[in-house]
Amino acid sequence: MFSTLGTAAAHDDAGLAERPDPALGEHDVLIRVAAAGVNRADLLQAAGHYPPPAGAPDHLGLEVSGTVVATGAATHSHRVGDEVVALLAGGGYADTVAVHEDLVLPVPAGLGLVEAGGLMEAACTVWSNFRAADAVAGQTLLVHGGSGGVGSLAIQMGAAMGMRVFATAGGAARAARCEEFGAARGIDHREEDFVDVMREAGGADVTLDVVGAAYLSRNLAAVAPGGALVVIGMQKGAKAELDLGRLLAKRARIIGTTLRARPHAEKAAIVAGVARDVWPLVPGRVSPVVHGTYPLADASAAHSALAEGGVFGKLLLLP
Repeated sequence: MFSTLGTAAAHDDAGLAERPDPALGEHDVLIRVAAAGVNRADLLQAAGHYPPPAGAPDHLGLEVSGTVVATGAATHSHRVGDEVVALLAGGGYADTVAVHEDLVLPVPAGLGLVEAGGLMEAACTVWSNFRAADAVAGQTLLVHGGSGGVGSLAIQMGAAMGMRVFATAGGAARAARCEEFGAARGIDHREEDFVDVMREAGGADVTLDVVGAAYLSRNLAAVAPGGALVVIGMQKGAKAELDLGRLLAKRARIIGTTLRARPHAEKAAIVAGVARDVWPLVPGRVSPVVHGTYPLADASAAHSALAEGGVFGKLLLLP
């Protein structure tokens, strides 16, 4: 048996529960969890708005770090005792997880095992969306939510690949911290209009947006000709009016993406791309920003802290 914090428990403080050990497929590895990353998707699932894909565990958690304690009969890339990180469709809020070896990577040399618990989901999200937008060195990148787990990593990854990075955050201090992580300009969205800033900068070639509907028209105003707006979240709404004239005039693209529900082959390709392109940068130029840790049993407190907006980077749960 293993301990886990399920969807209902994470939402209503019901506490830890005992569940059967996860089944180990022939291509799976069994990981003893050292840390599980907390993501906004977890808050949505806990509130009943983001159900797991078919076949995924029904309890929360999209990423973990830990140690391999068993392997399936047909695995070949990981061995018992390896320190690893894993991308999950669910189930990370537990002390043990089983995951296909294609979605598991070694902890990068020089990065702590617990700290690594906040790396995998953000790295895969950012890498896949850079690819979707055809991001290249020399372009201008606008990151909304630069103080978040994904945003803080996007700043670092964009700067490391030679992009000029702008990032929005709430408050002057948080905007300044974005600059510490590689942004050429942190934008305090409470006091500044990011549209004005980006127009002065020549527009955004690539925009990563977690805000959604509330920013759609302003993002289009800020985009550079031929630019790409990648919507990766809907924190402030899912429906907005689209000015097609502006979209056509700028020859811009709007791309919507998710990671969790992709087919296995697509996620495996993303993980392989992260291993190739991102892992060599960790931890020297790219590293997860860990705001703090909570015991697994206190996941609801971690969710409250994330929802309140004071977190910079990632929160981790420790079984």
